[in-house]
Amino acid sequence: MQSVIALFTAALSDIAALPRQQKRALVFGIDLVLLLASIWIAYSLRIGEWIYWNEPVRTVALGGLILMVPSFAATGVYSSIFRYAGTGMMVIMLRAFAFFTAGMAAVFLFWGIDGVPRTLGLLQPLVFFVLVAGSRVMFRFLIVDLLGRGRFGGSVRHILVYGAGEAGQQLVSSLRSDPSVRIVAYVDDDKRLDGQNLDGNRVYYSGDLPDVVKRHEVTDILLALPNTSRKRRRDIVERLSPLKVNVKTLPRMQDIVGGNVSVNDLRPVEIEDLLGREPVRPNQVLLGRTVVGKTVLITGAGGSIGSELCRQILQIGVRKLVLLEISEFSLYAIEHELQGWCRQHDRDVEIVAALGSVTDADRLAELFEAHCPHTVYHAAAYKHVPLVEANPVEGIRNNVVGTFELVRAADRAGVTDFILISTDKAVRPTNVMGASKRAAEQVVQSFADRHDTCRYSIVRFGNVLGSSGSVVPLFRRQIEAGGPITLTDRRVTRYFMTIPEAANLVVQAGGLARGGEVFVLDMGKPVKILSLARAMVQLSGLTLREPSNPEGDIDIVETGLRPGEKLYEELLIDDAPEKTRHPRILKAQEDFAPRSLITALIQQFNASRSPEEAIAALQTLVPEFAHRRDNDDELYRRGQGG
Repeated sequence: MQSVIALFTAALSDIAALPRQQKRALVFGIDLVLLLASIWIAYSLRIGEWIYWNEPVRTVALGGLILMVPSFAATGVYSSIFRYAGTGMMVIMLRAFAFFTAGMAAVFLFWGIDGVPRTLGLLQPLVFFVLVAGSRVMFRFLIVDLLGRGRFGGSVRHILVYGAGEAGQQLVSSLRSDPSVRIVAYVDDDKRLDGQNLDGNRVYYSGDLPDVVKRHEVTDILLALPNTSRKRRRDIVERLSPLKVNVKTLPRMQDIVGGNVSVNDLRPVEIEDLLGREPVRPNQVLLGRTVVGKTVLITGAGGSIGSELCRQILQIGVRKLVLLEISEFSLYAIEHELQGWCRQHDRDVEIVAALGSVTDADRLAELFEAHCPHTVYHAAAYKHVPLVEANPVEGIRNNVVGTFELVRAADRAGVTDFILISTDKAVRPTNVMGASKRAAEQVVQSFADRHDTCRYSIVRFGNVLGSSGSVVPLFRRQIEAGGPITLTDRRVTRYFMTIPEAANLVVQAGGLARGGEVFVLDMGKPVKILSLARAMVQLSGLTLREPSNPEGDIDIVETGLRPGEKLYEELLIDDAPEKTRHPRILKAQEDFAPRSLITALIQQFNASRSPEEAIAALQTLVPEFAHRRDNDDELYRRGQGG
């Protein structure tokens, strides 16, 4: 028996390896045999006895052959690939048989041929269709399921699809030709579907999920719920977490091009899917006020926030976009992406890629004179806490002096809107980076205090998910490497927001500005970093190794708080924010140093190469700066050179 199976498989392999033209010739020959078989079957059924060959059979065979060749050729029957047989191929078959049946009915049913029963004009096409459609399904089974899976030598993953709707069914259809996976079942929240079958796969109620996973030895669960809310997705993932399976998801339906769902749309469930909030419909008036039809300059254009600002501002309707970036590669990458978007969407937007630093006053003067921007979004900053702590002079010069030079250039050029991107680390700072950002805020506030023509404002928010240097990419790399995950302290909490939401709210906050405001984005509830790490491990189908689970897959190692790092971040210096027209944007009025003091300290920052002097000057400008430097002696010494 084994030898027979081996010979059969070898024959299938030889057929599958044939050139395309030879395969078409083989299929055409099979269709001719099926045509003759359908005529014999239909004629025998009509007269009530088995007749293998006679004059009427010959007549119908000749007519069928004459009609089949043009009907099948014109509709592309022989251009279909059997291994992808599905709804599309069935539509082609129906179209071909519509032409074929119309011809057979016209000749044998309506016109009539002596000796040939008229009903054969309808009965024979029906039998022929059943035979041809059945042959296509059989060939697909032999090539994909029997041959493809038989030749596959790797491990097969057992797939459970969560969601028995249209997206789930399309996804399963896309996966059928992949020999490395086997669809074991669907699960759905609709209890009425429990026990039903979809194309041979059983549907289970999601309440029985643990039992289904165990019974079918499920390795992966695919979430085919493109229209579900983030809260619902979060609830589902929390239920899946104890099952130790790999979880992937489809994006939102509006993000799937053309509305078609395929295996290529699958992606791992990201932590952004769980921590992100439901989006609030943006206020189009606020979005457009500082952007539409204007020239906009964005500093730090290649960074996480800067690049997302570029994307969104381009789509809103800017006239000219000036990208200022110190990193050549980052500037190249964002310019290339934006130019590609303009070509794809037939948008005529002038994009200027400018290399340079915000600390270079002459370069800034050139840019403002050449392009006359109406709006400036200042996102350029050194933001990595330990690096700025180790290099305080350069950190202060870039974040404080750079902001001063940029604001002064904008002031001289008559800019109408200036928006500084700030951080929650500027509130009661304990590190040089946070204190430098609070100083930058005061620079902007001091210009706003004496200015009537330009609206200067500040937008302050917490961490953004997936930005360069954030914990999410770090944890992801550590999990992929098998651990351990490094945490500074298990008690640390942080505010998080997705990059697109943050950028969108920044633009809308700029639209709210009247001058001098500190806008604070509603970041939701703070997230415990330990919970973040645990969720990312569970989404990978793994578990944390803890006292309660000594057999877990990934260790967590505490490294201690880094220099200047806090357990908890804050967003407000005083606790009385005002509401604005936008539900997720608050407004604070906060004190700042006199302009004369700021100007004197800027000169001191420019002249000083001593970290101690620079930090002392920074503490003068930011008196609430409580510098935390324990355990940082070696790191600090490495930054003595500035």
